[in-house]
Order: sequence, then structure tokens, then C-alpha cells
Amino acid sequence: MTNYNKPNESSERAPIQLMIVEDHPLLIQGLRRVVDEEPDIEIVAEVTDGDEAVRRALQLEPDVILMDINLPGKNGLQVTREIKNRQTYDEINIIVLTAYNDDEQLLHALRAGAAAYYPKDVRPSQLIPAIRAVADGKYVINNKFLTKPDAFRWIIEQLEEGANSGDTAQEQYTPLSPREMEILVFITRGASNKEIAHELGISRQTVKNHMSSVLRKIGVEDRTQAAVLALRRGWVRLEDTNSKA
Repeated sequence: MTNYNKPNESSERAPIQLMIVEDHPLLIQGLRRVVDEEPDIEIVAEVTDGDEAVRRALQLEPDVILMDINLPGKNGLQVTREIKNRQTYDEINIIVLTAYNDDEQLLHALRAGAAAYYPKDVRPSQLIPAIRAVADGKYVINNKFLTKPDAFRWIIEQLEEGANSGDTAQEQYTPLSPREMEILVFITRGASNKEIAHELGISRQTVKNHMSSVLRKIGVEDRTQAAVLALRRGWVRLEDTNSKA
């Protein structure tokens, strides 16, 4: 079994190219300090917002991205999904780092295309081996290194367990579409269906249909609960709600 606790001793292997996506300077500084001690890992970019993260990832094609969820612009799950949906860039491996640590969020991250998921208080002794593992094509779930088939098997098992709640597993855990995320941002601003329809150039019935889908997918009963959940999990930033619809 590969030992990911120490660097690959082969001098022929190039350093792991790492991109950090995080908007808090102190956290960036801490991550940089930890990574700089590892001779086999090289930071190639530090990005502070979601839209720029997509652009730089597709430009630089790093081996691994450390991805915050709570970002300006697109959130980390949207960025992860956008990058991974481009088949040309399937070799980019993403580790989600978040303050919102729970099993459901883990599943959302993996379904979006992440290879690993950690809370931001993760110890360097866990994070560094995870970077090496995902660069090597592995997944890390609950601190266990898994092959891609084993990781997919784990996801399927979680989906099957979730189906027992009454909704289908697909409905309960399908990440929100880009349009549904737009709707969710407007909801957190307190916008009405009429206002959302006007801003997006769609009908009120279409907004209502999207709204029903959002509530079903994230498992809440009304708009207020949806807004609270979106903010608590970092899908929408509090700063974004200051903009008027």
C-alpha cells in the first residue's frame, strides 16, 4: 500500500501542482506555510473568488485544488462541478475545505466531483497525505484512502440509505443546477417570485417550478428555511444578500 505520509522518493516525478482557492488571508497564509514544508508539493496559484477559480484552473490545470465552499461569486461546489464537468480537465483533483462539516455536505461535495472533503481545522498530518493521495487518483472519505470504484460504491450506499427518508435518493442529493443556485441567491436576498422573474427574464411560473425543485432537493419546507440553510452551509455568502434583486 502506498505511504502518503511521506513524499515520493522518485526524483523523476515532478512536484504536485497545487492551487489554493480561499478568500481569507490568514487561512491562505496557514495553508501556504504547511505546504511550503513539503518538497514534493508546489503552490502554483492562490485564488480568492469562484469565477476566477474556474478560469485559473482551466488555464493552469493543477494536479490538486484546495477548494473553499464559501466564496465570492460562484461557491466552491459550483466551481468544483464546473471544472469536473469539462472532460478535458478530469485530471484536476479537488479537496473541499469547509467550516460546514457534516455527512450531507460531504455527499454533496463528492457528487459535485470532489475527491476529498475536510473541515478547515484539519491537521496538516491529515491534509498533506490527502493531497498526495488525490494527486495519485485516490479518494479520501472519512480519512480512508479509496479507489474510484470504492468511492462510487460508498456514494451509492449513502444514496440508498437516503432513499429511506421518503424522497428518492436522486432528488434528495442531486446538487442544485446553476439556475437553481441563482434562484437560491435571490431567495436569500428576500426577493419575490415576481422580482426574480424580472431579473432573470423568465416567467413567474418558471421561478415557482425552480423554487419547488430547490426546496425538494435540499430538504426544506419553505423559502426562509432554504435561505438559512444556504447561508449556514456557505452555498451563499452573507455579503451576497446585501445586493438588491
